[in-house]
Amino acid sequence: METQLSKRLSEVAQFVPKGSVLLDVGSDHAYLPIALLEQGLIERAIAGEVVQGPYQSALKNVQSSNLSDKIEVRLANGLGAFETSDQVTVITICGMGGRLISDILEAGKEKLSAVERLILQPNNREDDLRTWLQENDFQIVSEAIVAENKKYYEIIVAEHGGMSLTSRELRFGSHLLEEKTTIFKQKWQREWEKLAYAYSSIPEEKKAERDVITAKMTEIKEVIGDVS
Repeated sequence: METQLSKRLSEVAQFVPKGSVLLDVGSDHAYLPIALLEQGLIERAIAGEVVQGPYQSALKNVQSSNLSDKIEVRLANGLGAFETSDQVTVITICGMGGRLISDILEAGKEKLSAVERLILQPNNREDDLRTWLQENDFQIVSEAIVAENKKYYEIIVAEHGGMSLTSRELRFGSHLLEEKTTIFKQKWQREWEKLAYAYSSIPEEKKAERDVITAKMTEIKEVIGDVS
Protein backbone atom coordinates (compact mmCIF):
# COMPACT_ATOMS: atom_id res chain seq x y z
CA MET A 1 0.00 0.00 0.00
CA GLU A 2 1.42 3.38 -1.00
CA THR A 3 2.20 5.95 1.67
CA GLN A 4 -0.51 8.60 1.92
CA LEU A 5 0.84 12.10 2.34
CA SER A 6 -0.92 14.99 4.06
CA LYS A 7 -2.31 17.74 1.82
CA ARG A 8 0.66 19.91 2.75
CA LEU A 9 3.29 17.29 1.88
CA SER A 10 1.41 16.26 -1.28
CA GLU A 11 1.76 19.83 -2.47
CA VAL A 12 5.48 19.83 -1.58
CA ALA A 13 5.91 16.58 -3.56
CA GLN A 14 4.56 18.28 -6.70
CA PHE A 15 7.66 20.46 -6.84
CA VAL A 16 10.23 17.64 -6.63
CA PRO A 17 11.63 17.06 -10.15
CA LYS A 18 11.57 13.48 -11.43
CA GLY A 19 14.89 11.69 -10.97
CA SER A 20 16.07 13.89 -8.10
CA VAL A 21 18.42 12.89 -5.30
CA LEU A 22 16.59 14.25 -2.27
CA LEU A 23 17.64 15.43 1.16
CA ASP A 24 14.63 15.81 3.45
CA VAL A 25 15.65 17.79 6.55
CA GLY A 26 13.56 17.08 9.65
CA SER A 27 12.00 14.21 7.76
CA ASP A 28 9.03 13.55 10.08
CA HIS A 29 8.85 9.73 9.85
CA ALA A 30 10.41 9.84 6.31
CA TYR A 31 6.92 9.98 4.78
CA LEU A 32 7.90 12.28 1.90
CA PRO A 33 10.93 10.35 0.59
CA ILE A 34 9.09 7.04 1.03
CA ALA A 35 6.08 8.26 -0.97
CA LEU A 36 8.27 9.75 -3.73
CA LEU A 37 10.24 6.52 -4.09
CA GLU A 38 7.11 4.36 -4.07
CA GLN A 39 5.85 6.43 -7.00
CA GLY A 40 9.20 6.11 -8.80
CA LEU A 41 9.68 9.88 -8.81
CA ILE A 42 13.15 10.13 -7.26
CA GLU A 43 16.38 8.13 -7.54
CA ARG A 44 17.29 7.98 -3.86
CA ALA A 45 17.01 10.03 -0.69
CA ILE A 46 18.57 10.99 2.62
CA ALA A 47 16.19 11.53 5.53
CA GLY A 48 17.82 13.77 8.12
CA GLU A 49 16.69 13.90 11.75
CA VAL A 50 18.30 15.72 14.64
CA VAL A 51 16.28 14.05 17.46
CA GLN A 52 16.68 10.39 18.41
CA GLY A 53 12.92 9.56 18.58
CA PRO A 54 11.97 10.80 15.08
CA TYR A 55 15.23 9.29 13.75
CA GLN A 56 14.23 5.84 15.04
CA SER A 57 10.71 6.31 13.67
CA ALA A 58 12.06 7.23 10.21
CA LEU A 59 14.42 4.26 10.30
CA LYS A 60 11.57 1.89 11.15
CA ASN A 61 9.31 3.29 8.40
CA VAL A 62 12.03 3.02 5.76
CA GLN A 63 12.74 -0.59 6.75
CA SER A 64 9.07 -1.59 6.75
CA SER A 65 8.68 -0.01 3.29
CA ASN A 66 11.62 -2.15 2.04
CA LEU A 67 13.43 0.98 0.87
CA SER A 68 16.60 0.78 2.97
CA ASP A 69 18.65 0.46 -0.24
CA LYS A 70 17.24 3.76 -1.53
CA ILE A 71 16.73 5.91 1.60
CA GLU A 72 19.49 6.52 4.11
CA VAL A 73 18.30 7.86 7.46
CA ARG A 74 20.94 10.00 9.15
CA LEU A 75 21.04 11.48 12.63
CA ALA A 76 22.38 14.98 12.01
CA ASN A 77 21.61 18.65 12.48
CA GLY A 78 20.20 20.42 9.40
CA LEU A 79 22.44 20.29 6.34
CA GLY A 80 24.95 18.28 8.36
CA ALA A 81 22.95 15.29 7.07
CA PHE A 82 24.69 15.37 3.70
CA GLU A 83 28.05 15.88 2.03
CA THR A 84 28.69 17.15 -1.49
CA SER A 85 29.74 13.58 -2.41
CA ASP A 86 26.09 12.53 -1.87
CA GLN A 87 25.22 14.51 -5.04
CA VAL A 88 21.97 15.83 -3.57
CA THR A 89 20.01 17.82 -6.18
CA VAL A 90 16.93 18.83 -4.16
CA ILE A 91 16.50 19.77 -0.49
CA THR A 92 13.14 19.86 1.26
CA ILE A 93 12.71 21.52 4.67
CA CYS A 94 9.12 21.46 5.87
CA GLY A 95 7.14 22.24 9.00
CA MET A 96 9.53 24.61 10.75
CA GLY A 97 9.55 28.36 11.35
CA GLY A 98 10.91 30.59 8.61
CA ARG A 99 13.73 31.86 10.82
CA LEU A 100 14.81 28.32 11.74
CA ILE A 101 14.81 27.27 8.07
CA SER A 102 16.93 30.36 7.30
CA ASP A 103 19.35 29.43 10.10
CA ILE A 104 19.62 25.85 8.78
CA LEU A 105 20.40 27.11 5.27
CA GLU A 106 22.86 29.71 6.58
CA ALA A 107 24.75 27.13 8.68
CA GLY A 108 25.32 24.86 5.66
CA LYS A 109 25.25 27.31 2.77
CA GLU A 110 28.71 26.36 1.49
CA LYS A 111 27.17 22.99 0.53
CA LEU A 112 24.35 24.49 -1.53
CA SER A 113 26.26 25.36 -4.72
CA ALA A 114 25.57 21.98 -6.38
CA VAL A 115 21.99 21.71 -5.10
CA GLU A 116 19.57 22.63 -7.88
CA ARG A 117 16.38 23.32 -5.94
CA LEU A 118 15.17 24.16 -2.44
CA ILE A 119 11.56 23.37 -1.52
CA LEU A 120 10.73 25.08 1.74
CA GLN A 121 7.54 25.03 3.77
CA PRO A 122 7.77 27.51 6.65
CA ASN A 123 5.08 27.55 9.35
CA ASN A 124 5.60 31.28 9.97
CA ARG A 125 7.98 34.19 9.23
CA GLU A 126 7.89 33.55 5.49
CA ASP A 127 9.22 37.09 5.01
CA ASP A 128 12.44 36.23 6.88
CA LEU A 129 12.96 33.20 4.66
CA ARG A 130 12.37 35.15 1.44
CA THR A 131 14.84 37.77 2.70
CA TRP A 132 17.50 35.09 3.30
CA LEU A 133 16.97 33.64 -0.18
CA GLN A 134 17.28 37.08 -1.75
CA GLU A 135 20.44 37.92 0.19
CA ASN A 136 22.05 34.59 -0.76
CA ASP A 137 21.49 34.66 -4.52
CA PHE A 138 18.47 32.44 -4.79
CA GLN A 139 15.39 33.25 -6.81
CA ILE A 140 11.89 32.05 -5.99
CA VAL A 141 10.59 30.16 -9.04
CA SER A 142 7.24 29.11 -7.62
CA GLU A 143 5.04 29.40 -4.54
CA ALA A 144 1.90 27.68 -3.32
CA ILE A 145 -0.45 27.99 -0.38
CA VAL A 146 -2.57 25.20 1.11
CA ALA A 147 -5.09 25.02 3.93
CA GLU A 148 -5.10 21.99 6.19
CA ASN A 149 -6.55 21.46 9.67
CA LYS A 150 -7.53 25.15 9.93
CA LYS A 151 -3.95 26.25 9.26
CA TYR A 152 -2.40 27.88 6.21
CA TYR A 153 0.92 26.70 4.82
CA GLU A 154 3.06 28.46 2.23
CA ILE A 155 5.50 26.53 0.04
CA ILE A 156 8.47 28.39 -1.43
CA VAL A 157 10.49 26.88 -4.29
CA ALA A 158 13.89 28.44 -4.95
CA GLU A 159 16.78 27.92 -7.34
CA HIS A 160 20.12 29.67 -7.86
CA GLY A 161 19.79 33.16 -9.32
CA GLY A 162 19.19 36.73 -8.24
CA MET A 163 15.96 38.51 -7.37
CA SER A 164 14.93 41.84 -5.95
CA LEU A 165 11.66 41.72 -4.02
CA THR A 166 9.72 44.69 -2.67
CA SER A 167 8.78 44.74 1.01
CA ARG A 168 5.27 43.71 -0.04
CA GLU A 169 6.59 40.76 -2.06
CA LEU A 170 8.74 39.68 0.88
CA ARG A 171 5.66 39.67 3.11
CA PHE A 172 3.06 38.19 0.77
CA GLY A 173 5.12 36.32 -1.85
CA SER A 174 5.47 37.58 -5.43
CA HIS A 175 3.90 34.49 -7.03
CA LEU A 176 1.13 34.32 -4.44
CA LEU A 177 0.39 38.02 -5.00
CA GLU A 178 -0.03 37.38 -8.73
CA GLU A 179 -2.36 34.42 -8.24
CA LYS A 180 -4.33 35.70 -5.22
CA THR A 181 -6.14 32.39 -4.72
CA THR A 182 -9.14 32.02 -2.43
CA ILE A 183 -6.93 30.32 0.17
CA PHE A 184 -4.43 33.20 0.00
CA LYS A 185 -7.25 35.69 0.64
CA GLN A 186 -8.58 33.56 3.52
CA LYS A 187 -5.15 33.48 5.18
CA TRP A 188 -4.74 37.24 5.02
CA GLN A 189 -8.33 37.87 6.09
CA ARG A 190 -7.51 35.89 9.24
CA GLU A 191 -4.27 37.83 9.72
CA TRP A 192 -6.23 41.09 9.40
CA GLU A 193 -8.66 39.89 12.11
CA LYS A 194 -5.76 39.04 14.44
CA LEU A 195 -4.26 42.48 13.90
CA ALA A 196 -7.64 44.15 14.47
CA TYR A 197 -7.95 42.31 17.78
CA ALA A 198 -4.39 43.31 18.76
CA TYR A 199 -5.13 46.93 17.81
CA SER A 200 -8.25 46.99 20.00
CA SER A 201 -6.23 45.96 23.05
CA ILE A 202 -3.54 48.67 22.70
CA PRO A 203 -4.20 51.83 24.78
CA GLU A 204 -4.82 54.99 22.74
CA GLU A 205 -1.78 56.74 24.20
CA LYS A 206 0.53 54.12 22.61
CA LYS A 207 0.15 55.78 19.22
CA ALA A 208 3.36 54.40 17.68
CA GLU A 209 2.30 50.79 18.36
CA ARG A 210 -1.18 51.42 17.00
CA ASP A 211 0.27 53.04 13.87
CA VAL A 212 2.43 50.01 13.10
CA ILE A 213 -0.59 47.71 13.28
CA THR A 214 -2.74 50.12 11.27
CA ALA A 215 -0.11 50.13 8.49
CA LYS A 216 -0.07 46.32 8.39
CA MET A 217 -3.87 46.17 8.28
CA THR A 218 -4.03 48.78 5.51
CA GLU A 219 -1.55 46.82 3.39
CA ILE A 220 -3.59 43.61 3.75
CA LYS A 221 -6.69 45.52 2.64
CA GLU A 222 -4.82 46.89 -0.38
CA VAL A 223 -3.72 43.36 -1.33
CA ILE A 224 -6.92 41.34 -0.85
CA GLY A 225 -9.56 44.04 -1.25
CA ASP A 226 -12.38 44.40 1.25
CA VAL A 227 -11.99 42.69 4.59
CA SER A 228 -14.85 42.04 6.95
